[in-house]
Amino acid sequence: MTLALINPIMLSWARERAGFAVPDFARKMGKTSDTLLAWEAGSRPLTFNQAMQFADKAYVPFGYLFLTQPPADEFPIPDLRTVDSGGVRQPSAELLDLVKQMQERQEWYKEYLAEQGESGSQVVGRKTTQDSVANIVGYMRQQLGVSAHPQRNDWEDYYRDLVKRIEELGIMVMRLPYLGSYHRRFRVEEFRGFAMADAIAPLLFVNHADAPGARLFTLIHEFCHILLGQSGVSDGDANTQNKIEVLCNAVAAEFLVPEVEFRQKWDTSFEDWRDNLRPLEAHFHVSTWALARRALTLGFISQVDYSNYILAQRKAHDDRERTGGSGGYYKNQKSWLSDRFSRAVTSQALNGQMMLRDAGHLLNMSAANVVKFAKEVGI
Repeated sequence: MTLALINPIMLSWARERAGFAVPDFARKMGKTSDTLLAWEAGSRPLTFNQAMQFADKAYVPFGYLFLTQPPADEFPIPDLRTVDSGGVRQPSAELLDLVKQMQERQEWYKEYLAEQGESGSQVVGRKTTQDSVANIVGYMRQQLGVSAHPQRNDWEDYYRDLVKRIEELGIMVMRLPYLGSYHRRFRVEEFRGFAMADAIAPLLFVNHADAPGARLFTLIHEFCHILLGQSGVSDGDANTQNKIEVLCNAVAAEFLVPEVEFRQKWDTSFEDWRDNLRPLEAHFHVSTWALARRALTLGFISQVDYSNYILAQRKAHDDRERTGGSGGYYKNQKSWLSDRFSRAVTSQALNGQMMLRDAGHLLNMSAANVVKFAKEVGI
C-alpha cells in the first residue's frame, strides 16, 4: 500500500474551496467524518489512491495536495457583483474554475484566428460609458440587423436568433448550467453571466442554470459589456450602484422592451399587476421575467412585487428541471458551446491539426466523443 506524502493543510483548503462541509464531503468519499477530520489533521495518512480520489472529488489538480500552502485564488476578471449594493462576494470554486476554463478557450481561439489570418471582431469597445442608452441600443440594433419592432416569434426563438447574430459579429457565446457535471451546478444567486472583452476573440457567458426567461436579458447585458470593451462578472442585481452595470441593465431593458412602447401598453386598471404580463409577452415576445423587470425599473411595481414574482418563476423552473427530460448529450453540448468555437476545434481535430485528446479537453468531453460531436455541429 503506497502512502501519499501530501500536505494535510491542503485537504481542508480543497474541501472548503469546493464548498463542502465535513459530513457532506465524508459521504462523498465514502468515509466517516472522523476519518476525514483525521486526514485533515495529519494524524492519519492517505493512500495514493485515496489522495487522488480526494483531489478529484474536491475539483482540484492532484498536484495541489503537495503544495506547502494554498495558491492564491485570484479572480481573473473584474467582479461587478454586489451584496445589498455593498462589497463583492468570494467567488465559488465553480465560478473561479469556469472563468479560467473560458480564458483557456479564449486564448486557444485567439491563436486559431491568428493562424487563419483573421482579424477578429470589429465591435469590441466601440461604445463608451459616456454614450447614451439610446445611442448604444441604436448601434446594437444596427450591428445585429434587428429593428426597433422586430418579428421576434416566441422569446425562446428570439433568444436563439440573437445568439446566432451575436456570434456572426465574431463573439463567442457560451452557455452552460454546470461545470462538467450536474454536481457542479452554477448558482444563479451568485452570478448570471460574464463578459471577457478582447479585440480578437471576445467571449460572453450566460448562466443556463437560470430560468430560460432570464437568459435573454443576460445575453444582451453581456453583449453591452463587449461593446463597451469592459470585462466583468454580473449577478443581474436590479439595485446595483456600479456605473457599468447600471448602464448595461438599462441598455438590455431598452433593447428588449422599449420604454415608450411599454408605457403605452401597460394597463394600470388591472387589480393584479401580473395580469399585464401575458398580453405584453404576446406583444414584445420576451419573457415575463424581462417584462416584470422592466415594470420594476419604470416604477409600475415595487421591489417586493418583483422579488416575489421572480422567486416563484425560479421555483417553477427548478421543479420542471427535476422532472423534465434531456435534449441528449450532443444536442446539449451544441446548444451550450459557441458554434464558432465548436466548429473551429472539431475541424482542427478532424484535419489532424490537433490531437483528439486536446480537442476533447477544450470541449470538455472525451476524445472518443469529439468525432460524433463534429457531426452534430456540421463538420
